[in-house]
Amino acid sequence: MFGSTSSDLGIDLGTCNTIIYIRNKGIVLNEPSVVAVELGTKKIVAVGADAKRMLCKTPGHIRTIRPLRDGVIADLESTEKMIRYFISRVLPRYRFIKPRMVVGIPSCITEVERRAVEESAYKAGAREVIVIEESLAAAIGADIPINEPAGHMVCDIGGGTTEISVISLGGMVVTNAIRLGGDEFDEAIIKYVRMVNNLIIGQQMAEHLKIEIGNAVPDKNIEEIEVKGTNAANGLPQRFKIGSDQIREALRDPINQIIDNIKSTLGQTPPELAADIVERGIVMTGGGSLLKGLDKLIASETGVPVFIADRPLDCVALGAGKYFDYTRGVDSSKNIYDSLNG
Repeated sequence: MFGSTSSDLGIDLGTCNTIIYIRNKGIVLNEPSVVAVELGTKKIVAVGADAKRMLCKTPGHIRTIRPLRDGVIADLESTEKMIRYFISRVLPRYRFIKPRMVVGIPSCITEVERRAVEESAYKAGAREVIVIEESLAAAIGADIPINEPAGHMVCDIGGGTTEISVISLGGMVVTNAIRLGGDEFDEAIIKYVRMVNNLIIGQQMAEHLKIEIGNAVPDKNIEEIEVKGTNAANGLPQRFKIGSDQIREALRDPINQIIDNIKSTLGQTPPELAADIVERGIVMTGGGSLLKGLDKLIASETGVPVFIADRPLDCVALGAGKYFDYTRGVDSSKNIYDSLNG
């Protein structure tokens, strides 16, 4: 009964954004992972995009919270309320028929952090919760034929973590994850502007700079954008222009850390699978993969072709949502194998 009437949800519970996929409907929600809470009463004032607009702009009795940090839950209660709110938006009648949820998580999290994700999902109204590694979900979402006896490398750069995995025969052979992603890109820009220009800018301005003129490789044309912030010396508001070459310099260290981890993962890969990767290339997913020129820089540094997935921002949610169909296919193959072997 549940199989025919309930909805299967794939959730990318990201540090920056929460994305929800419903089976047979596709992506139905993509909202910032932000909650605005009234202090004292702990009443939820706003969730998602509405709450993000309040960041650093609220009066004293309201606090904006990003309940996830570095890909893990930092505030269990706020995370539960956020998930419950998002589910009520996409499934108005879910209280009567509880959905099954598959949630993508970083492979670097602890068992305690994994249980926190499961607990939040159950409290939000799930009747069954399955957690899978983000890179495996991203590979399924990117339509990579991971059940083949061949090596496939996925590099998923999210808001709080970067995960690099080599996948073969439906499982992860080698995986490395670091707690570094889009948030660290923003922090690097904030530090650079403070150090070089003596200007204090907020995270939303840093994110705007990253999206508009962020880049990983030199370009003939230097783009400029106006920055608004606070002069660190006198505390007065100030405007000035910053160039794409400066943003590239600001992002040098976090980008190099990602490249070093990709090289390390390639070094740990068995030779037969490494040969497949050289032929098939590295598939990049996650919002960080959209940084201008990053794919070219990784290809240049590793000597391996690099491709960006068709829908890099949605891959984890898509893969999580397709997980039940994927496992049915795996189970069918296993049953055939078992029958052939008596």
